[in-house]
Amino acid sequence: MTALSKKPAAIRVVLPFVFRHWLKQPGRMLVIVVSLLGATAADLFMPVFSGQLIDALTRGPSDPDARHAALVAFGAIVALGAASMVLRLTGLQAIVPFTLKIMSEVTQDAFMRVQRFSTDWHANSFAGSTVRKITRGMWALDLLNDTLLLALLPSLVVLIGSMILLGAHWASLGAVIALGALAYVTMTVLFSTRYIAPAARISNAWDTKVGGTLADALTCNAVVKSFGAEMREDARLTRVVKRWRVRVRRTWFRYNHTAVAQLSMLLCLRGSVIGGAVLLWMSGHASPGDVTYVLTSYYVIHAYLRDVGMHFNNLQRSVNDMEELVTIHDEPIGIADAANARPIAIEGGEIVFDDVTFHYGSHRAPLYDGLSVTIRAGERVGLVGRSGSGKTTFVKLVQRLYDVSGGRILIDGQDIALATQQSLRSQIAIVQQEPILFHRTLAENIAYGRPGAGMEAIEQAARLANAHDFILRLPKGYGTLVGERGVKLSGGERQRVALARAFLADAPVLILDEATSSLDSESEALIQQAMERLMQGRTSIVIAHRLSTVRSLDRILVFDRGEIVEQGTHAVLAGKPGGIYRGLFERQVVELGRIAAAE
Repeated sequence: MTALSKKPAAIRVVLPFVFRHWLKQPGRMLVIVVSLLGATAADLFMPVFSGQLIDALTRGPSDPDARHAALVAFGAIVALGAASMVLRLTGLQAIVPFTLKIMSEVTQDAFMRVQRFSTDWHANSFAGSTVRKITRGMWALDLLNDTLLLALLPSLVVLIGSMILLGAHWASLGAVIALGALAYVTMTVLFSTRYIAPAARISNAWDTKVGGTLADALTCNAVVKSFGAEMREDARLTRVVKRWRVRVRRTWFRYNHTAVAQLSMLLCLRGSVIGGAVLLWMSGHASPGDVTYVLTSYYVIHAYLRDVGMHFNNLQRSVNDMEELVTIHDEPIGIADAANARPIAIEGGEIVFDDVTFHYGSHRAPLYDGLSVTIRAGERVGLVGRSGSGKTTFVKLVQRLYDVSGGRILIDGQDIALATQQSLRSQIAIVQQEPILFHRTLAENIAYGRPGAGMEAIEQAARLANAHDFILRLPKGYGTLVGERGVKLSGGERQRVALARAFLADAPVLILDEATSSLDSESEALIQQAMERLMQGRTSIVIAHRLSTVRSLDRILVFDRGEIVEQGTHAVLAGKPGGIYRGLFERQVVELGRIAAAE
């Protein structure tokens, strides 16, 4: 499902998500709210004393009471200004660690969840798009916190307080302010949620797509270069950016249209309030100080109302920017640990598929239907079969990357569905056909199999994997950075580093996805030698693409359409007339003969 077709997380979903994180810091939350409300209250009473100051000044300096009233009003204005400054600074100081902690928690939690999403989820998602969703949502939290706490909360206090204070003196002016503010806020909310939000949601989806397109091309740059396809990728990005630009331009124009409507309504409100104050003065119901009070109050209200429009737009923008992040937080983790899951203890490594049924996704027909097989502790078993026959699925189920639809998978008599995934996978070493390395040092990549391992153990593992010599030839040895996904190393070198990682992990169960295909003969010999060494004393499962690699294994399982149709040693299966394994083996022998003749 694409980002454009997903049901968006609206304000009613995003705001409770944010409030839950606010409640994790009740102390800071209280300091921020009290400080900002106090600062706002000081601003609210400033017009009252401004009006009193004007009334005192109009009575003349010769009147002692007027001079006293003027000094009191002046002192109150200065004191309120100082109080407002100190309280606002206190709130600003508190909101910095408050917001940073929430941003950190949300980002870390999103990363934690993405790490644990299913293999299918990762296969169907752009890494660049996912990163963009998380980082954009993280920064949107900063804007949302500022908007709610520093802007909308004080604005709400000013509007309500001004209506009460003005209404207490002149009910008509209080009513004008109340109706005008209500109409303005209602219009702003409707514009933000019904007019701007839909356009912003689509422009955000295309922003995510731009990130995905960039990441896709950059991570596959070697393929782009090999086909001289730079201009093709330029054109592809240009097409995506063009559509992004159209969507963003529409969103920005809608912001402009909303601003014009807000300013027009503010102009009407200004005329009503100031006109009302003048009428009150003309009728003798207001003094010059009263008019000053009304004008000052209105300008405070006007400033807050004008900013309220911007704040609502910012609120809607931040909600739109957080939608995809909240979706990640709401996405169910692909494979969850059972409620009573416990660490699994693997010693011998016996693996039993007990009447296992397995469906892929929404497929109607199961890949496995009642599959039962036992791999004895310490046995070396090869998995052979045509593409799509079920070999890779077998090892994915052993790792519990998927849950079975029926039956059980046992290791040393323990149901892996009742074990914690971390404990299970930490005791299974896997060397993939295309090993992936982190853009870290060689030492860090090898030590990934056993965190905290010392250099002596790392070097010993590299020697066992026939990797030590080539590593020492590198300029920085074990401190050499390998590049993204290990691109600085050759295929054979990456395989040997992956084998060293498996040696260091020293897991009782080993899975080898044919690691010698597409390599030169020298690298193949070194890796084959290391693989033989690695399998000793471990329950080993080898997915075989080159059948020559399984000739020495204890047993070979031949898969066809999700069933084990043949099993036995190489000698037994190769001698079986009409057998699938014999057919595959003879075909590879013929192909190897042709290659040798061509060379």
